Amino acid sequence: MPTTVNAYIATAADRPLEPTTIERRDLGPNDVAIAIAYAGICHSDIHTARNEWNGTKFPVVPGHEIAGTVSAVGAGVTRYAVGDRVGVGCFVDSCRECEPCRLGEEQYCERGNTGTYNATGRDGQRTHGGYSTSIVVDENYVCRIPEGIALDVAAPLLCAGITLYSPLRHWEAGPGKKVAVIGLGGLGHVGVKIAHALGAEVTVLSQSLKKMEDGLRLGADHYYATSDPQTFRELRGRFDLILNTVSANLDIGKYLGMLALDGTLVELGLPEHPIEVPAGALIGKRRSFSGSMIGGIAQTQEMLDFCAEHGIGAEIEVISADRINEAYDRVVASAVRYRFVIDTATL
Repeated sequence: MPTTVNAYIATAADRPLEPTTIERRDLGPNDVAIAIAYAGICHSDIHTARNEWNGTKFPVVPGHEIAGTVSAVGAGVTRYAVGDRVGVGCFVDSCRECEPCRLGEEQYCERGNTGTYNATGRDGQRTHGGYSTSIVVDENYVCRIPEGIALDVAAPLLCAGITLYSPLRHWEAGPGKKVAVIGLGGLGHVGVKIAHALGAEVTVLSQSLKKMEDGLRLGADHYYATSDPQTFRELRGRFDLILNTVSANLDIGKYLGMLALDGTLVELGLPEHPIEVPAGALIGKRRSFSGSMIGGIAQTQEMLDFCAEHGIGAEIEVISADRINEAYDRVVASAVRYRFVIDTATL
């Protein structure tokens, strides 16, 4: 029989999230039941709960930064055992047959991956996320959290961590490479840590210098305020790779001008309006403007192992479930350093 568990749910775009109970499916032969210990709050959760992307099907339980322990396994499970420390990220299934899936790039599944929440699974049931006390997931979409990372600081890595790790690896950030991170927020601060651990020379490009001390502490070599026009003149032609972690519509031409020959600017956020890209800023130095979306399961596991090896976790503020709505408002106001994590024992 399905299991009834506690959760926090969004019932309408204009209503606060509220406590409820939901049902989790029966354990299938390849399923892992996870007792959730912590769930990170991603800005995507807020966009979905408030229907800011116009695709929410209410009611929905957000949360795709999930960390906990295995509480039960199906008869056919081979990868995990009861008590294992595990995590679940932004999707819980994919077609498994298309070329991206076969290449381990399930996030780009041609038929569309199944989101951890606000999606429909193969069983025809709506998916609900990590703002709950447990979840049931196919073992192929579960990652192991190494002992070197505490579960609370690991939770945001399942989205924020892989969102930054994937492009840093794809564009070969490392010794001899100059990397800039636009924005020192929930995504950017993890990117600084990972880029530093990879051996790159790291620069933070932030609107102001108010977080400069944090940025340097987290591993940045340089920190510049983009509100100062001199920044764009001083850094012209400087970087091999720029990662844009903010969702505001920026003057992309100015940032492209910071790229060296064959440099790449990677868009990670989703701005409200279409992005204008001046061709002249690209062709002069064979620059590229690209995008990246989370990472596949294998690379997410690689990221977790890397973070454990280098002592990397998110900078977090742990909250009780009754503060979720307050936390949403603070995220929108950029009043958190740098990621909220829900202690699900309070649900």
